Amino acid sequence: MWGICTRTMVKAGMAVKPCRLVKPCHLVTPVSATRISGRYRSHQQGLPTLPVPPLHQTFERYVAALEPIVEAEELQHTEGLVQEFQKAGGVGERLQKALEKRAKNTENWLSEWWVQVAYLDYRLPVVVHSSPGLVLPHMDFSDKQGQIRFAAKLIAGVLDFKTMIDHETLPVENLGGKPLCMNQYYEVMSSCRIPGPKRDSVVNHARGPTPPKHITVVHNCQFFVLEVYSSDGAPLTAEQLCLQLEKICSASPPSEAQHVGILTTQHRDSWGSVYGNLIKDKTNRESVAAIQSSIFTLCLDGAMPRVPEDTSRSSAAIQMLHGGGSQHYSANRWFDKTLQFIIAEDGTCGANYEHAPAEGPPIVALIDHVVEYTRKAETTQSSTAPLPAPRMLRFNITADIQREIEEAKKNMNLLAEDVDMRVVVFEHFGKNVPKTHNMSPDAFIQVALQLAYYRLYQRCCPTYESASLRMFRRGRTDTIRSASTASAAFAKAFDDAGTQNTEKVELLSNAVKAHRWYTNMAISGQAIDRHLLGLKMVAVEEKMALPAIFTDSSYATALRYKLSTSQVPSKTDCVMCFGPVVPNGYGVCYNPMSDHINFAISAFKSCEETSAARLAEAVQRALLDMRTLLEQTPKSKL
Repeated sequence: MWGICTRTMVKAGMAVKPCRLVKPCHLVTPVSATRISGRYRSHQQGLPTLPVPPLHQTFERYVAALEPIVEAEELQHTEGLVQEFQKAGGVGERLQKALEKRAKNTENWLSEWWVQVAYLDYRLPVVVHSSPGLVLPHMDFSDKQGQIRFAAKLIAGVLDFKTMIDHETLPVENLGGKPLCMNQYYEVMSSCRIPGPKRDSVVNHARGPTPPKHITVVHNCQFFVLEVYSSDGAPLTAEQLCLQLEKICSASPPSEAQHVGILTTQHRDSWGSVYGNLIKDKTNRESVAAIQSSIFTLCLDGAMPRVPEDTSRSSAAIQMLHGGGSQHYSANRWFDKTLQFIIAEDGTCGANYEHAPAEGPPIVALIDHVVEYTRKAETTQSSTAPLPAPRMLRFNITADIQREIEEAKKNMNLLAEDVDMRVVVFEHFGKNVPKTHNMSPDAFIQVALQLAYYRLYQRCCPTYESASLRMFRRGRTDTIRSASTASAAFAKAFDDAGTQNTEKVELLSNAVKAHRWYTNMAISGQAIDRHLLGLKMVAVEEKMALPAIFTDSSYATALRYKLSTSQVPSKTDCVMCFGPVVPNGYGVCYNPMSDHINFAISAFKSCEETSAARLAEAVQRALLDMRTLLEQTPKSKL
């Protein structure tokens, strides 16, 4: 449950601007979920606040985390910097005290900084680099009518989930018997990222004086407002939604598309500049505001080109992650929107979400609910009252903006071509095998990733796995550093003919235990990465010279995650996917089911040293070899 998809964490270690409150776009007013009263507020107030770990503890664990990924001489230099930083009365103590003071005076000392540094200050395109896609099992339809019927039930399912959010009746989640923060559930509906020339912002309309009653539907790259509640406030039935979606599809032939949505795939500085020009026009401003305030966006795609059966899930992942380029569906999106559900005419379905407001669990919980809802028979009777016609959103496109659209198409096509994606279903076993050997399935898979990477490159690399901090009020994530001295020892010994199987099993057990220990430490607020970020942010805010530990080559190496990974468990047999966070790295997301594991592995084709297919093969081989090792070693010797 702790693996939660978080992109752009690599940016958190880089130089950042002084923290300041983000000014919202003048079109809308952001509303904090912390203003909600009643049951939700009572639950939130009962949660503990995020602790600030002891300084000495963090730096002891920092040095230990560097051991498998930096050279001995480099590590020795870093140890000297750490000792200097921690001197009594020195800069480290000063920063620590300032951070502890911030923790006493804020609801969560990290969350605002994290959203700004990891997301709003991040300037690469959100598509591929930040926003994950999610691939659902292939649905049983293959024509327009089937697509519309399923889309109608999906909308009804989302609105059913939204009712629980609105009435604050969502069951409180627990981890290890401890209640979790539910804040993120209240941030995903009716929210949107707003581009800025240097920094973005996020707005949420759900708790405003007049909460939105519409969704945005995109078909053939044309945007429509669809009211999804009747005049008496009841959500439309699936039957009513079918009629409305049919009207939208009839009113949007492909020849009239303006491809405005492709602008949201651009570098954030470029899009921020174009956005300012786009909304100078009143019609454009109103159309953009309607998209931003909508509850969510529904993207109705055509069919992607046919591919062999064994690559169909990889093709679906590409469609969910970036749309396939301008020649396919990348313009049939608004990538700034927090929630986008994607339904293709051939039965391919999934979602894409903008990461700033939330991590994976609220999205996956919503998806699980919606998929279950779509399988139920419709029971609600439709009203006979006439429905307002869906409204097409108009855009006045100047020659300058049209040039930007064409530039965005070129850039998106280059990025789409560069993404190497492999979705594989590891069918030999799932959570069942590690559990049989009293091992954490997540730790087992992470150790397999370490073994696979070592076999390919003969070295260990900085590895990110996200850990939930939702035990704490407004908690987001910290880093589980999966590359440990224990995992390195196991990876190096596994293919050594001189090492006995009993010793290899002991090394495997040690690696799994080390990962489990780090995971427990991280979810309890005692990991190192967010603490280091907090110390750095204090220095930046106080306009201090950046301490040498943050300009040290070891720190840069530690944040260059060549393996960026996430476990995103789900009741639905789905898999999330995302891009690598460094040019020569991999993105690895997995959903362990009881008897199989879904993997989505990405790399960039422009990097000659990486290959998603090679890593996928190496991971599967590592998992099988680890199982064989355990089965062939007498249990009495474990």
